[in-house]
Amino acid sequence: MKRKLSLLKKRLFVIINDKNRKNLLTILKESLRFWILKKEIPYFYFGKFLYRKEITNYKDYLSSKEVDKITLSKKLHKFQYSSLLRNKLSFALYMEENNLPVPKSISFNYKNRFYYNSTLLLVNSEEELLLFIQMILRETNTTSVFIKSITGMGGYGCFLLTKKNLAQEIKQYAKEILSHEFIHQEVIEQHTEINKIYKRSVNTIRFDTYIDKKGVTHILSAFMRFGSGGDFIDNGSAGGIYLSVDLEKGKLIGKSHQLMKYGGKQLEKHPNTHTTFDGFEIPYFEESKLLIKKAVSYIPDRIIGWDIAISNNGPIIIEGNDNNSFITPDIAYGGYLKHPIFKEILEEA
Repeated sequence: MKRKLSLLKKRLFVIINDKNRKNLLTILKESLRFWILKKEIPYFYFGKFLYRKEITNYKDYLSSKEVDKITLSKKLHKFQYSSLLRNKLSFALYMEENNLPVPKSISFNYKNRFYYNSTLLLVNSEEELLLFIQMILRETNTTSVFIKSITGMGGYGCFLLTKKNLAQEIKQYAKEILSHEFIHQEVIEQHTEINKIYKRSVNTIRFDTYIDKKGVTHILSAFMRFGSGGDFIDNGSAGGIYLSVDLEKGKLIGKSHQLMKYGGKQLEKHPNTHTTFDGFEIPYFEESKLLIKKAVSYIPDRIIGWDIAISNNGPIIIEGNDNNSFITPDIAYGGYLKHPIFKEILEEA
């Protein structure tokens, strides 16, 4: 209860102190209309910053009921595809098997049972985990390994273990790693142009795809996420910032967005590198779109959120998500209900 009250106070502080908000009477009227129209408490009216001056089409944004209708639809999602997308290990192995570019898998673990090169090793302590990671770094001739929860979401359960600070990092993460299930992957070498904006995290593009009732695959929208402040995670739910992407030009648009619980800031430049966002051209963007459509042919769930990283050699698939919350893409697109195909999506759901 105390935590919820603290979050509520923080969000109220963000709204009241937002210099870009509409006047309070307008906010009251619009939030009541949103409540009546969506038939739910207007949590998303505030959470999606619909109270800001530039938002004139606040009715075009999805409600939580509309989101649930899509994500829980058995017509849009099939268990065999959803289960493959949600299990990061199965997803990585399936993609590798079909020669689709993903971060190379090194090993994985189910609690203390570690699998490397078709061999089972029991790792029962912090010291043994340190020896195991040292071994795979040595044998793969790498200086770091990315540890990702097999079933985690939203950037949670991700650790970067580096040769330089390995003892300290193992001490910090050993208990978590040995208590749960993780896939261990090679770290992506990000494109040098994207590193100019922020190099501490792998900054990914989220593409939403939809297979219509005629079987045609559509890319609904795209936005790009960036870490900041030294973080190696770019995910918005982990505090990252994100920007809309022009699907035709492959360029970043306008100012950044951030979830309200992290302050909801709008920035023209990255806070660490001071690189301007608007107009930044994303390398290999057309290739990314082609790769996404190819990936859909291998996992034809009807609506998926795909995360794509850009290396110096082209796009790499990080993961696919059938349980997209649609909060971030709805904000980035500027109201998904104005999308010409979204009426069909809701009807199909």
